Amino acid sequence: MTYSNIAIKDLINRDSDQDGILDWEEGLWGTDPAKKETTPGIPDSVTISKLKAERANSAETLASAEGYSEAKEENLTETDKFSRELFSTVAALSQSGVMDEVTVEKISSSLAEHLQNTTPSKEFTLLDIKVTNDESFQAVKNYNYALRDIYTKYQPNESIADILQEFAPDQNTVNADALAKLDPIIERSRKIIIEIAKTPVPQSLSSMHLGLLNALERLTENLNDIKLYNVDAIVALGAITQYGPNTVALRTAANNLTNAIKQKWQN
Repeated sequence: MTYSNIAIKDLINRDSDQDGILDWEEGLWGTDPAKKETTPGIPDSVTISKLKAERANSAETLASAEGYSEAKEENLTETDKFSRELFSTVAALSQSGVMDEVTVEKISSSLAEHLQNTTPSKEFTLLDIKVTNDESFQAVKNYNYALRDIYTKYQPNESIADILQEFAPDQNTVNADALAKLDPIIERSRKIIIEIAKTPVPQSLSSMHLGLLNALERLTENLNDIKLYNVDAIVALGAITQYGPNTVALRTAANNLTNAIKQKWQN
């Protein structure tokens, strides 16, 4: 499964209800991209045409869109923001006559870069964990067994990779309903995070302990954001692009902690 500029271009050109109005433009005008008639009996094309007619020209339309964005920025999803930014860009480029395939590719590349630069909403620090000064062999052993018991207690029943494969088996197919299967995995991950944070950790292992917690938190946030596909596609795509790297980061953090524990046992 590949998430590239092609997938992002598909997002830009997506028309979920096949009414001839792209989803991002429906987001701009407040119509439902999943329905041809947001207001029963009135096609969205008529609704949007009426809204456009209320504005004298494209310049006024652009100014209105930007003004609305500034006034309501705190209430917008990332997809809403993207819709408005894309509208501004497309309107300006269309007027200048340079809205071609190369330009679309540049827009896609810019969006891809934005998606890859997301930051986690939660970052654990030493204040969030229980650090002990006990560096004895028994303390390290108890810590290791505690982590083992936590992971054993919350063993997942399904593979995340399998669920994501079911969600998007290829670049032309999306099954958003499959994402509901992430709910129990997210719930288990949250419980693991809570219990790990409460587990007493020898001070010498605290940095690796934090690394594991934060890596697991980032991956859990990824899964939660991926589930927003139908509500906020931009956030979901951003999470998807980060899923692979964050999986590697979690594996690395776990290996670092395991190696540190083994080294403590050998000393």
